[in-house]
Amino acid sequence: MQLLEQRILRDGEILPGGILKVDGFLNHQMDPELLTAIGGEFCRLYAGCGVNKILTIEASGIGPACFAGLAFGCPVLFAKKNRTRNLSGEFWTSRVWSFTHNVENIILVSKKYLGPGDRVLIVDDFLANGAALDGLISLCLEAGAEVAGAGICIEKAFQPGGERIRSRGIRVESLARIKSMSDDGGIEFC
Repeated sequence: MQLLEQRILRDGEILPGGILKVDGFLNHQMDPELLTAIGGEFCRLYAGCGVNKILTIEASGIGPACFAGLAFGCPVLFAKKNRTRNLSGEFWTSRVWSFTHNVENIILVSKKYLGPGDRVLIVDDFLANGAALDGLISLCLEAGAEVAGAGICIEKAFQPGGERIRSRGIRVESLARIKSMSDDGGIEFC
């Protein structure tokens, strides 16, 4: 998606350790026009796939997921990283390693919101090693839901997650696939 690639080149920042910071327009401060285009593109890519639910993980995927849900006209569900006092009932759970935060989280989704009959599009802001995507796929399979695929805003194609997930037969559509990044700010797209 050329619009997203241009925005990454203009406003993205490469931090040490292979981190691409896009918090000024995608996952902290969000550009609603860009997110509208992203949601529309995911809807175009997965049109006719029977998607009836969007699933993401707390917190950075919520923005793109909501705009995808708006485009599809379906509910958006996000896996929580913490069980709070206002959560009750039974949950599907999975363990997820966070590359960004260097910590393992147990993510959870209420059993009343995800189950058989759901055809799920997983949406997230980034795909690098694939741990979050693995955890979300695991939740869907445990719940008896079908995974229509994954809509990823930015994939670091030089890391193994995307190819590993695709090799499992999961359709992954990434709007911006980064072939390489350098500490001096250089980004090459696939």
